[in-house]
Formats: sequence, C-alpha cells, structure tokens
Amino acid sequence: MQLKLPAGFRPDETMQLRLSDLEIPEASEIPEGETKPVRHRGRKAHRPSLRTRLSRLATALGPRFAPVVARLIPVVTFLTPYVRKMRPMYPRPGHTDWRRWIPSWRQSVGGVLAAVGLSGLFLVVAYATTDIPSNLNTYATQQDNVYFWSDGTPMARTGWVQRQAMPLKDIPTDVRWAVLAAENESFYSDPGISMKGIARALYRTVGEGDTEGGSTITQQYVKNVYLTQNQTVSRKFTEAMISLKLDNKMSKDKILEGYLNTSWFGRGTYGLQRASQAYYGKDVSQLNASQGAFLAAMLKGAGLYDPTISKANHARAVARWSWILDRMVKIGKLSPAERATYKTFPEPIKQSKTYDTGKQSDYLVELATQYAKKTAHISDKDFDLGGYQIYTTFDRKRETELTDAVNKARKDAQKKNADTAKTAHYGASSVASDGRILAVYGGPDHRTQGYNDSNATTVPAGSAFEPFVYAAALEHGVTKTRGRPPTPVTPDTLYDGDDAVPVTTPEGPYWDRSGKKVAAHNDGNKSYGQISLREALAQSVNTPFMQLGMDTGLTTVRKTAEDAGLLSSSFGAQVPALSLGNATPSALRMASAYGTFDAGGVHTEPYSVRRITRNGAAVALARPQPVRAMSRTTASEVTDALTASFGEAHPAEAQAGVGAAGKTGTTQDDTAAWYVGTAKSVSTAVVVYRIDLSKSLEPLPLKGVSGTPVTDVPYGIWSRAMTPLG
Repeated sequence: MQLKLPAGFRPDETMQLRLSDLEIPEASEIPEGETKPVRHRGRKAHRPSLRTRLSRLATALGPRFAPVVARLIPVVTFLTPYVRKMRPMYPRPGHTDWRRWIPSWRQSVGGVLAAVGLSGLFLVVAYATTDIPSNLNTYATQQDNVYFWSDGTPMARTGWVQRQAMPLKDIPTDVRWAVLAAENESFYSDPGISMKGIARALYRTVGEGDTEGGSTITQQYVKNVYLTQNQTVSRKFTEAMISLKLDNKMSKDKILEGYLNTSWFGRGTYGLQRASQAYYGKDVSQLNASQGAFLAAMLKGAGLYDPTISKANHARAVARWSWILDRMVKIGKLSPAERATYKTFPEPIKQSKTYDTGKQSDYLVELATQYAKKTAHISDKDFDLGGYQIYTTFDRKRETELTDAVNKARKDAQKKNADTAKTAHYGASSVASDGRILAVYGGPDHRTQGYNDSNATTVPAGSAFEPFVYAAALEHGVTKTRGRPPTPVTPDTLYDGDDAVPVTTPEGPYWDRSGKKVAAHNDGNKSYGQISLREALAQSVNTPFMQLGMDTGLTTVRKTAEDAGLLSSSFGAQVPALSLGNATPSALRMASAYGTFDAGGVHTEPYSVRRITRNGAAVALARPQPVRAMSRTTASEVTDALTASFGEAHPAEAQAGVGAAGKTGTTQDDTAAWYVGTAKSVSTAVVVYRIDLSKSLEPLPLKGVSGTPVTDVPYGIWSRAMTPLG
C-alpha cells in the first residue's frame, strides 16, 4: 500500500499517519471471485450526551446527593466546551525542546480554576453531607453529684467525672471574657472556625505528626462533646465542618456555656464550676476577673500552669495570668483602672480532699441519696448522669462529736476485751424536733460494713419504749371493764410495781400459748409496791407498763408509737411484751419519736435533704409537713417524766440546768442497751449491741461492751454528742 501526496507537500516533523482500523483478510481465506465485507473492530454504540450522563449519576447517587448534583448539571454543561479547549496536549505541537512540555498560560489558569472549583465543590458537598451528631459523648455529659453540709460547705461528691454544669448567666461576665481573651477573642464575630488555625494545625499534623492549637472555642467545644481526641487530619476536618454547621444552628452564648462546662481545668475537674471549687473553694459565681484569668490559664494545660506543682509552673502561671488580664484591657473588656487593682497573683488553694467520700460520710451520702431519689422522684439513670447539688441537713460539728464519741467507746471496748469488741455494734443518730437529721453514726467504715447501724432495725427497744405506753394511756385512758368507756389516766395514777405481777385482762389473767400466766419483771427482780406512773417511768420500773399497755389496748399503744415516728415494720407480735419494747426500731427512728414529745406532740418525718438543684436550677422537693401525733398536754407530761428520769440518773448534770430529758433502755435478755433523750430541741438515740455477722443475725449478750451499769456506754456517747453536755 502506498500513500500518494501532492507535489510540493512538506510534512511536519511531528505529523503521524493514522490508518483506519480495518481488517485486511488474508488471500487464502477469500474464495476466488468473492469479496468479504469490511468489518470495523470495536465499533461502539452511540454515546449519551453529558447532560444525560449527569442525570443518570444524580439518580444513582440517591436522594441525598441528587439536589446538589441537579444544581451543578447546568454549570458543568456550560463549562464543558471551554474545558475541552483548555485540556493539555502533550507534547505541545509547534514547540521544540523543553518548551513542548510547558503548559500555556491558558492551561495554567484553567488548571488553577479547576482545582479551586473542585475544592469548592468538595467543601460544599462535605458541608451538605455533614450532620451534627445527635448524641453527645457520654463522658462529656456525665457529671458528679455534690453533697453539702447544712452550713453550705461541700461534704462529699459521687461519680466518675468531676463536672458540674452551670448556666452562663451564673458565670460572671469578667470570668467569661477572661476565657475569651485567652482562647478566642473574636468568638462572637467568627464563623465558628479559624482558617489560619486549621492551616497551622494541618501543617503540624502532616509535617511533624501532632496537632497544634489555634482552634476557635466552637471547634474546641465540638471536639469535647462530639468527637474523639485523636490527633488526625480527618478528625480536624470533621471538626471544622461540624463547627461551621453548629455555629449556624446554635447561639454563641449556648456554645460558650457548653464549652465552659466541658473543658478540662486540671485537678480532675471539668467545667468552671468544679474548677472554681477545686482551686478556690468557692462557686464560680463568686470569682473576680483576676481569679477568672488564672482559671483561663489552666485551659492551656494544667500540668504546666498549676502553680502548686512546681516553681516553674508558678512562674508560667503568673506570666500567663498577667498576659490574659492585659488582653482583656486591650479588647476593651477590663478597664485600665480595674486592671491596676490586680497586681497580686491570686494564689489557689492546695489540692483539697474536701470532696472525697470515706468512712462516715459514705453513710451520710447513702441516706441523702435514698431520700433525694424518693422525694424528688429522680430515677437511678438520671441520678447517675450527675449534675445534682444536694444540700443536706447534716451538721458538721455534731457529726464530728458523735463520731468521736463512738470511736472512743469502741477503742475502750477493744482495750478491755478485744474478742468481744469485734462483734460490737454502735448505732446513733441526732434528729432535730422539726425532723432534720443532724448526725448519724453508721459504722466504722462503709467500705467494710455496708449497712448503716443508725438505721438498722436489729435489736429490741426494751424499756426505752415505755414513754409511748405512757403517752397512749394519758391520751386515750384505760379500760378495765369490757364495754365501759375509758377511764382517764394522770401521771399520779398508781399501778403495782412489784416484780412478777401477773398481767390481767378485763376477763382475768393473760395466758400465753404454752398455758402459763404472763408476768412482768423489773431489772434485778426488784419490787416497788404501788407507784405512780410518772415515778415508774422516771425509775424505769417495768411491771406497771406491761399492765398499763393491756389496759390502754395494745392496738392503741402501737398506733401512738407509730404516730410519734416509729415504723410499723419494726413491730412484731402484738402481745403483752409489746409494752416492754419487743419492737425493733432504729436509732434514727427512736430519736425522731422522742423528738415528738419535745415538739409538743407534733411529729415531722425525719429528712436528710433540704434543697436540691441540678446545674443551678431548683429541683422540686416535697419537705415533710408536721402532723399532730398527740395533745400538747400529753407530750408535756411525758417530757416532764423523762426530765425526772434524767435528773434521778444524772443529778449533777440536772443541777447544772442543761434542760435534758432522757431515758435508758434495757432488754430482759441483756442483748441491747439504749439511751435516748432530748436537749435544746435535739433528740439523740444511742444503741449498743453485739452480733456476729459471720454466724447469724441473732443478737448476743453484751458481756460488758455497754459498760457497768449496762447503759453506761450509751449514755457516755449521748452526753458527749449532746452539746453542752459533752
């Protein structure tokens, strides 16, 4: 085959000859006299137009991307012819040497515009397809619960994370601007991201393997609550996209509030509120600009700026604190005159253990938690998420006195008989007449003894129960003849105080199930003859009260005790022994019930929490209301008898005019010793008993653990805990 060209035609050096893609049959395959039709190899079907292909692409990508692609179709269709003209042809025709490989200015401009366009397209698509996560990081939302003493000082905290969220309105403006001056002064005007900061962070990530600061507060907040802390380019890009979208959907104040409540400030704390308590021992609402500037410095890294760690840290903290205050002046958020007043570095307190639970505080926290959940209707799930501030009724001084008194008694018992002391238990509680639980002693350590001795219904009340029998008789009278109206009873009414007097009913003697007559016994089997009820209570003579309970009616006695504050669940069989204290009330309930006498016959259910807030907002809490349990006259007469009881047992203290009213409590089998009494509108109950928990729940004989006489130790604890007796 030859190619004929016109005469004088001079081909270009780069010209190439293209032959049609034809199949040339071999001569042997074509029969003589026949020709084979020419077939084009690889002939393709008609190609759809660009608009059609883009439409198909939009359909394939689905409803999520279809709107974006649909908007781009006209633009791409319009630009396609121009882009084709600008596509590079290498090597470039008409040029020699190295110039053949250099793109023209049109091609260069086209490449730059294409790169910018594609980048913009990528960012638009990325922004449109990025959603703000619906679930915050669990760690970012979890907080601790803080418990406070009755005087408002912190008592304990619970939870894995030391964080307490506070509304932005409760954070002083100067403190807010100290943080903004240190971290992001253009916060209220920026779009939520800093291109300069992102570029610097990407450069360091790619070039040196870590990320750098420069993020806006919005970006830092997004990282805290939505993303992980992984130092990667993809995380930084996602952070920027979410930040842009969040800035458009959430107010700046809400973003700032979230940031201030989730940021790490060192000392195991998250958020300004917990940081303020950890570094200055006060709420964030009490901070000034100088203290706020110091806390803002902690955002740079507490390990480098906590001044209590090292001298180098102290120097860095002072320098950054001063710089932040100067920045506040520069941006017009702090006057030069006020800046001049902050010349002294606001030294933070050393690491505080105020918030750590342990030993007795665990029992207090347990009581307050149970009460808060029940009364404020807080679910376990919500409570575990934290954020609650629980203001208790516990008095720090009384708690210390009560704990020290029990610890002294425990140590004395261990010195006298270590084996017996191992099984000794001490339960004690102080309750105000208006129902406030002021102090409890629950055990040596909540981590080794999980149950609370002050709230345990384990041992009988014994003769400490007799005031309720006395009150029931004074309030309701007695019935000695069936069918007749009750006969009034006074403190001077006489009863038989001899030992082993049989108990009778209107029909005759009371027989137990074994066929024996039931009789009461006094301590030491002592007989007193005819004795007034007031004197019988003062001297703790048992036999009159067993008969008095039968005459009043055991149902009436029980109801009177329950109205005064004892729980119905602590009562056992309704037999004559009920009047001598076969019920097993806790020390806390005994103190509350005796407080009813002191309150003039008005009972208020004991409570341990007076107020609850969550992140600064009040939580509805129903405080128990006082209810009349008996007449004022009855309560006064019972208190008078208890005052006489205290005076006869402790004449020196009575003559000192302490105004106490109390009574001992013993059991016939000597398994428990009580002392319960009131002074200055506070009632305290103390019980000592022995139980070997490794063997059974049956009470054991005291064997000297409670002192000689048997109520000596309970009274010693009571007197020391009841100011001003101690």
